[in-house]
Amino acid sequence: MPRRSLKQLYVSEFSGYNLHKLQQDLMAGLTVAAVALPLALAFGVVSGATASAGLVTAVIAGFFIGALSGAPFQISGPTGAMSAVLIVLAQKYGLNGIWVAGLMSGLFLTIIGILRLGRFIAFIPSPVITGFTSGIALIIFIGQIDNFLGVKTAAAESSVLKVVNYFKGGLVVDWHAIILAGIVIATMIFWPKKWNARFPSSLLGIILATGLNLLVKWPVNVIGEIPQSLMLAERLHIADIPWADLGQFLGPALTITALGAIESLLCGTVASNMTGTRLQANQELIGQGIGNMVIPFFGGVPATAAIARSSVGIKSGGQTRLVSVFHALGLLLSMFLLAPVMAKIPLAALAGVLMVTAYRMNEWESIRFMFKKSFKTAIIAFSITMLATVALDLTQAILIGSVIAVMLFINQIAQIDIVIKDIDHGKLHDKGIDLKNKCEHVKVAYITGPLFFAAIGFFNEAFAKLEGEGTLILSMRGVSLIDTAGVEAIEKLYEKFHANGGEMMFAGTHDNAFHMLDRAGLVDKIGKDNFFWSSDQAILEAEQRSA
Repeated sequence: MPRRSLKQLYVSEFSGYNLHKLQQDLMAGLTVAAVALPLALAFGVVSGATASAGLVTAVIAGFFIGALSGAPFQISGPTGAMSAVLIVLAQKYGLNGIWVAGLMSGLFLTIIGILRLGRFIAFIPSPVITGFTSGIALIIFIGQIDNFLGVKTAAAESSVLKVVNYFKGGLVVDWHAIILAGIVIATMIFWPKKWNARFPSSLLGIILATGLNLLVKWPVNVIGEIPQSLMLAERLHIADIPWADLGQFLGPALTITALGAIESLLCGTVASNMTGTRLQANQELIGQGIGNMVIPFFGGVPATAAIARSSVGIKSGGQTRLVSVFHALGLLLSMFLLAPVMAKIPLAALAGVLMVTAYRMNEWESIRFMFKKSFKTAIIAFSITMLATVALDLTQAILIGSVIAVMLFINQIAQIDIVIKDIDHGKLHDKGIDLKNKCEHVKVAYITGPLFFAAIGFFNEAFAKLEGEGTLILSMRGVSLIDTAGVEAIEKLYEKFHANGGEMMFAGTHDNAFHMLDRAGLVDKIGKDNFFWSSDQAILEAEQRSA
């Protein structure tokens, strides 16, 4: 399907739009806003910024990215995966570092979309993405233990060290915080799914926990003041961009870029399956890029498309990208109308939301599938990526997981199968072919699998015992791929037979394999008259030549 422009997407999307569809979009948008509100507050805090920054991010992303999206169902905002990246960045560079890296990542995403490179994101193996997601979920969960327990522990360089600190002793937990977080967790777990569509369990849990705390007035930490402004006092200014030192933000910016692209396109894939509407990946990346270049100047944090918000919009009957706009309007109204109440939300309540969200972030169906079916390659890639994500930098985790997955994949496809047989006269007779002589000098090698650099050792070993005399027919019907190393190995085998007076023939050679042999000059060297459609034809020719 050809790429469609944003104008074409709008024309298709709003064709036949009427008041009924507008009402559907409005109700769906307000429903999404109810789901997004607690998540925006929580992800703003856990990103190392503020709850207000999370709200501003959701509002700006809803307007800008929603309007420029590659599909009508994509709804963007702050996410758990991005928060896990940003908290590390905030600890090292502060809020200005988040804004600068976010601005750079927005530029990178826009360039990737313009150059139409979005499809290459799909090349990251699924087990690596699943492991990465699970690792991020662990980081988020571990990062909320302090707020859950009502304690303040020293900052640690990694989540592993953070966990170790809890076992050193000396912690005095606040049972008030644990109770408030427990209320939220219990509400989110036990609130019926069919009711959740009408009233989000996370929002209900926060209302219950906040209401209880307002009644009993427990001394727990709360969100604090929510500025009633879309442009926060703390935001990126052109003068604050360290133009001479942008190099130090390249690594974090690339991490945010990779994560933003992966999460947004994965969201689009899931939503496409739900709606039957195809995501225009490159347009989506352009929308994400432009939105993320704008957000820092309002004081927000990097955003991506979110599966939770998008799926709610779809299930609520949303028709067009106006769902994203209405959701942003709903959040904007809540910022002005509910700011005094939101300021009193306990951080422990947000911890409860994030802990349950972290658990649900895991792709449990995929994890159960790979372990139940004992897919060792997938399990290894998943486990190593997850552990690397928790223990190392997230950029390194994606790189390590991808490299391991590629190595394991190469090891699998390098298992080329080569069976060398004498002529089976019985099978030939059944096909109506009777040879005048036994053709004992002819052998047929049946090759199955790609003949590339990783399989060359096995290829050479399989033919090592042949002296190079007689006629060898290479049945290539099972070889769909040959690289330069494969061509070189075939040439050396041909030279061995040619030097000893033998012959080599080819049967069932695929067009791409024949093209590689032709480019290397082997077709002319071996002779086009030695290439046949089937091994039977090659055997008959070998018999005639020996007569």
